[in-house]
Amino acid sequence: MSFSGKYQLQHQDNFEPFMKALGVPEDMIQKGKDLKSISEIVQDGKKFTITVTTGSKVLKNEFTLGEESEIELVNGEKVKAVVQLEGNNKLVTEVKGMKSVTELNGDTITHTMTMGDLTYKRVSKRV
Repeated sequence: MSFSGKYQLQHQDNFEPFMKALGVPEDMIQKGKDLKSISEIVQDGKKFTITVTTGSKVLKNEFTLGEESEIELVNGEKVKAVVQLEGNNKLVTEVKGMKSVTELNGDTITHTMTMGDLTYKRVSKRV
């Protein structure tokens, strides 16, 4: 199953509390909470490039499944992570006590991040 495509954010749950827990500045949280970001995923075999554009902020990460890569978090911090494919439709990684799961179902991507008892969920549809 190919993840490649452009996806428009439909809705998100727990954005503000999760971003606060990550240490994102309040002004950035307020600017970002109502913007409908666009995620573009390019998959070439095991290599992925994911670009998320929210207003004027662009976050781009590249990784190869099963290999350590440097990933930039939403708070700007760069961390080493290994992304795994579970089944044929889930990208899973854990960094700094946070678990990230990106699941593709048809033309919908659900991205769930969990840190302790706090869960942030965003649902995007292919455009």
